[in-house]
Amino acid sequence: MSLVALQRNGGEAIYSQIAKLLKEEIASFLSPRECLPSENELAERFGVNRHTVRRAVEDLIAAGLLERRHGKGTFVLDAPADYVLGSGTRFTETFESLGKTASNRILRKLVIPARGGVATRLRLAENDPVIWVESLRLADDRPVCVISHFLPKRIFPYLLAEYHGGSLHEHLGVRHGLKLRRVESLVSAALPQGDDASLLGMPQNQPVLRVKSVNVGERDGTPLEYALTRFRADRIQLRINP
Repeated sequence: MSLVALQRNGGEAIYSQIAKLLKEEIASFLSPRECLPSENELAERFGVNRHTVRRAVEDLIAAGLLERRHGKGTFVLDAPADYVLGSGTRFTETFESLGKTASNRILRKLVIPARGGVATRLRLAENDPVIWVESLRLADDRPVCVISHFLPKRIFPYLLAEYHGGSLHEHLGVRHGLKLRRVESLVSAALPQGDDASLLGMPQNQPVLRVKSVNVGERDGTPLEYALTRFRADRIQLRINP
């Protein structure tokens, strides 16, 4: 990295100048997943205190260029991955096609009463039992999204006992001979709620991409799954294919 003098008598804040210099150097010299020098090293290099360096780094984290990993340092992020939303989109297949290892961690499995949008999208009566499976999806062991799956219990009475991880849709295909097809995806941006920010390892004030999806059985069009996915917006760009 080159050493560049800062304009200390100009109108631009010192931390903002440092952020710009680091942004240029990230683009020119650093590779994705490479660790940034420590705050002490950067402070010595620029001749400023650690607070000024930290503010510059926080700006780049907010911009989606860096991420801080507790106890490990600050790392350059990959460019956002293309995530195609189509009728047959599958998380595992999407990331494996990009050369990444896809995995998931089940956070909870419960039976709950269908309410509001869940009941409407699954064409159920209010309070009909649905299975709620919530999972954290990772690519190369880095959190990408949290997904809440809702499925009618009367159709999948043994899902809680039988599903222990991996591709949920693959499990449904093997166990029930069902192939699901996406028929609706509603995309919006929102601040993370509950423990989503912590699970995704991101700031609470950085928005996520929320995707509400309905998947139906390919044979008869019966709604079989309503899913609410919260993507880290700095790691994903959604490509909508009809």
